[in-house]
Amino acid sequence: MPGIAGMLDTFNSPNFVGELFGVTPTDTPLLSSIGGLTGGQSTDSTIFTWQSYDLRDPDANRQRLEGADAPAPEARKRQNAFNVVEIHQEALSISYTREAANGQFAGTGSAVPTSAGVTGTNPVGDELAWQTQRHLEQIARDIEVSFISGTFAQPTDNTAPRKTRGLLQAIQTNVITHATPTALTEDVVVDLLQETWENGGISVSETATLVCGAHQKRMLTKAFITDKGYREQTRNVGGVQLQTIETDFGRLNIMLNRYMPTDTVVVASLDELAPVFLRIPGRGFLFTEPLAKTGSSDKYQIYGEVGLRYGNERNHGKITGLSTTSEGA
Repeated sequence: MPGIAGMLDTFNSPNFVGELFGVTPTDTPLLSSIGGLTGGQSTDSTIFTWQSYDLRDPDANRQRLEGADAPAPEARKRQNAFNVVEIHQEALSISYTREAANGQFAGTGSAVPTSAGVTGTNPVGDELAWQTQRHLEQIARDIEVSFISGTFAQPTDNTAPRKTRGLLQAIQTNVITHATPTALTEDVVVDLLQETWENGGISVSETATLVCGAHQKRMLTKAFITDKGYREQTRNVGGVQLQTIETDFGRLNIMLNRYMPTDTVVVASLDELAPVFLRIPGRGFLFTEPLAKTGSSDKYQIYGEVGLRYGNERNHGKITGLSTTSEGA
């Protein structure tokens, strides 16, 4: 169904009677599992940073002589990582008549406002509240997409928007790329898990998660459950119920996500991820406020700034170039 461009009135947004169903999926499993629109962290800058450090390799021959002088001094250095918050802003305008005429219904098979021959209850009693909730659901889906596949942008002036770096772009170390389409098998997944684990990732089993779309989810089920006879289990991560599979590197969650590229699977350490909000003084994050009045309608904007903190990118991994056909599914 097409949306409404411009102001809502009684002609382009008629009321109907009966139970109201949403036809568009609103699930945002990645965002929900790491804090949603009400959790996460705060920043006081459009740029937010974090740090990481590593330790030298263990050495089996580092013993010292008795009475020896102190060895040459050594130290570790820290590395900086950063991302930006991006602006999500929507507007809503409702005519006075549309706000008031909640008892006026469209006739059956017609969009012409009428009350003749129509009986029942309008489930939307407050058009502003209902439309605001729809905007929030749409913004959450936009953020979900940004956190997965967002391409970083930090403009030097205000002629282009800031864009947060998504998880796929952030992962640079643990990457397996197939030049020709390759079917997802247990070995393909375990190769990625091993590389990620060896670099320090997926060490917290409760939050180690494979993120994939519909086709790769079928392939994972076949590789780890159907073919191996493993009993399916689930667990709750950040309020999101996730299926689990048993692997050589622990029990991993599977997050089915409709916004993942079809040929890609990510293994993510969810404990490293968090939404970061720029809270506007006196307003907070993702707030609704009225705009200047210019006539017989109410105008509002919904506004928020958010970015992804992805932690140590070496704690995540990705496979790209997977087959998207149904062989073996």
